Amino acid sequence: MVVLLQRPLAAVAGLLWYCLTGVLSIPDPRQREALMKLEASMQTGGQMILTDAEKQLDALLFKMKQEEIMRADFPPAMHFFKARTLIQTSPIFSLLQKMPKGGALHVHDLSTTSIEWLVKNVTYRPHCYMCCTDSRSIRFVFSSQWPKALPYCSPWILLENLRAKLVNTTDLDNSIMGNLTIFTDQDPETVYPNQEVIWDTFEQAFLAMWGLVTYAPVFRDYYYQGLTEFYTDNVMYLELRALLPELYELDGSIHNRAWTLKTYQDITRDFTAEHPDFFGARIIFSVHRAVNASVMTGIVEEAMKLQRDFPDIMAGFDMVGREDSGRPLWYFRDALSLPAEHGVTLPFFFHAGETDLEGTEVDQNLLDALLFNTSRIGHGFALPRHPVAKGLSRKRGVAVEVCLISNQVMQLVKDLRNHPAATLMSENHPLVISSDDPAMFGSSGLSYDFYEAFVGLGGIRSNIGSLKELAINSIRYSSLTLKQQEKALALWQKKWDKFVSENAL
Repeated sequence: MVVLLQRPLAAVAGLLWYCLTGVLSIPDPRQREALMKLEASMQTGGQMILTDAEKQLDALLFKMKQEEIMRADFPPAMHFFKARTLIQTSPIFSLLQKMPKGGALHVHDLSTTSIEWLVKNVTYRPHCYMCCTDSRSIRFVFSSQWPKALPYCSPWILLENLRAKLVNTTDLDNSIMGNLTIFTDQDPETVYPNQEVIWDTFEQAFLAMWGLVTYAPVFRDYYYQGLTEFYTDNVMYLELRALLPELYELDGSIHNRAWTLKTYQDITRDFTAEHPDFFGARIIFSVHRAVNASVMTGIVEEAMKLQRDFPDIMAGFDMVGREDSGRPLWYFRDALSLPAEHGVTLPFFFHAGETDLEGTEVDQNLLDALLFNTSRIGHGFALPRHPVAKGLSRKRGVAVEVCLISNQVMQLVKDLRNHPAATLMSENHPLVISSDDPAMFGSSGLSYDFYEAFVGLGGIRSNIGSLKELAINSIRYSSLTLKQQEKALALWQKKWDKFVSENAL
């Protein structure tokens, strides 16, 4: 027993051999206890050595979790849209909001910032026009003169004129917000009966906000506000999947992708200068997986150039959009091979395994992502069904970016206790927790997803060591250089020690 605790890895083989080959007429309580301790040591954070203060805080968390799990309305077992208010009242959630969570490594550019901020701030600016589409969605544009009509859209309405005619603008604002998010106060399973319906609504919401966010002055403020919201949630670093849209000005002039990337770089530097305990942000240039092979070739060539010209802010390349209806990675193999053929370093951060279509061509994206040496796996929901891919990702240290609320909302899993990442967490597979599209889901920052991971995925056994390792993982598996990681970890450790000392009993 003592040997097991002091040298757990060395004792594993002997203990398992004894249990498998030994003939026991009566189960030995000591061996049972040793097996339980061994299994607990194998989970995420299971071998983390805790300080006395961390142990005190862990005892408090354990008591909170015991009470949480006994609730009849247990949030991880419920759809997030129904559980959100319950989570907000949880003492565990309040504590997690204060916790330094490291980095958010899987977040999309058009869903970082509160939809309420977008409506209450941006749509009240001068020169903002709106029209209604035939598919019951909306579109926006900022223009110094009356804009040209869009196909399949009503005549443009200048919002400041419309609001001037209304006695109460609340209903209009709520209606606009409803078009820019998929969150609903109604029964989500009734509103979204299947994956096709929710994905269509999801993509329509992005199209609706496109004209707002791609207006250059709004783009700057939107990104800065997004950084502020993550910073307020005690996230110190961000890796953003960004489409790098061609931004427009009030007179209709257009900026190219390099201009957009430089804008990201400039705003990140400004924000970091104003918030010295924020470590920074990097961009993963992304393109929709619905494009054809020739378009992808041009995009990858442009990505290589951007990587060369903006090495500090550009982290790498990915494809976005629904995997089930998009083209698989192997379809783009020629374009994705270009960096290696040209001897150019362009790190990949591929979405893969965000599907429940087992055995299909889409389901092979996990193996193909690893064949193309992806730096991380986005979602990896299907990974436990692929033992070879799972083994390779562990061996290579390719972390899975787990986005629990996203997977539940997009109907891959109902009860988060049954999420495949629960198995990965029990094995201490390389993984990080992220929030994907928080503004779209009525979430924000990382705290909601950390709550679901800590209370739902980890169950009663996950502890403060699990939280600590997940936060450390978000820096360890980031695109930062080793030197930058060391600096970021030192900054995070100071925040962590302060958090522990202020909240331990």
